[in-house]
Amino acid sequence: MQVAEKKALHKNYHDNHYGFPIHDDNELLGRLILEINQAGLSWETILKKEASFRKAYSNFNIKKIAAYTEADRERLLNDAGIIRNRLKVNAAIENARTILTLQKEYGSFEKWLEYHHPKPKEEWVKLFKKTFKFTGGEIVNEFLMSIGYLKGAHTEDCPVHKKILKTKPMWTIN
Repeated sequence: MQVAEKKALHKNYHDNHYGFPIHDDNELLGRLILEINQAGLSWETILKKEASFRKAYSNFNIKKIAAYTEADRERLLNDAGIIRNRLKVNAAIENARTILTLQKEYGSFEKWLEYHHPKPKEEWVKLFKKTFKFTGGEIVNEFLMSIGYLKGAHTEDCPVHKKILKTKPMWTIN
């Protein structure tokens, strides 16, 4: 990948996705899957593979992923377009099943997040570790910053910061 392509990949994510609220449960799961898969790798690697992740994981459809069978697990573990790590694949499937349970109890994954807001990062990490698979401190922090629940995705002098403020991210609401 050329330097210009790398910059364009990062710029698109930085300018149009990072820190902006997500109101669709499937997309929230998708972001969580991407953050989990980034562990130990560069974000650039994940951004390059995002379309492959979306295809491999049924466009991040929670119900479809939650119903994955052992054959689906093996398909994912053999898919060179994504990260082929058994713990990460299992986490995606188990986390989709967990989100189905949260949807029944709270109405949506987003409403579960709203219910627990605001919390300091440390409390979020404890909650995620108790609720989801493969969610350590850095994964939880990046996931919550990337969807507007924790401050810090952009500095105040970043032009994108002003755009994000207009969307009323949860970190502005206490």
